[in-house]
Amino acid sequence: MAWVIDTCLLIDVAEEDPAFGAGSAALIDTHRPAGLMVCPVSYVELAPVFEGHPEAQDEFLYHLGVTWPEAWMVADTVAAHKAWYHHVTARRAGQVRKRPVADVLIGAFASRFDGLLTRNQSDFARLFPGLRTVGP
Repeated sequence: MAWVIDTCLLIDVAEEDPAFGAGSAALIDTHRPAGLMVCPVSYVELAPVFEGHPEAQDEFLYHLGVTWPEAWMVADTVAAHKAWYHHVTARRAGQVRKRPVADVLIGAFASRFDGLLTRNQSDFARLFPGLRTVGP
């Protein structure tokens, strides 16, 4: 299998973020032997970092050892549907704060792989209690 990398870690590395860049790069390096990939949603979220140039973005991912594209599957849609329903229900009850739907899609995608590398472990734990997450 492989680990899915959350968009935030890739942005940390690409932009050499002073607070998170080194830790995010180390986390990615540590999990590279198991295989790394991005969700199609993360690929889209990265577009502004590379000024809309997919060639530059593909080169960045290639040098990190990150594979893409991986197909979105019906199981991903079903997992996202369930997670979004529970999230919106809890939000309407005032139990949780807003989360972007992108996190629901990324978590659903990661659910069929080894897990998710992210700085937002607690957010994904609420959305996907069975999802293995690892942070820097």
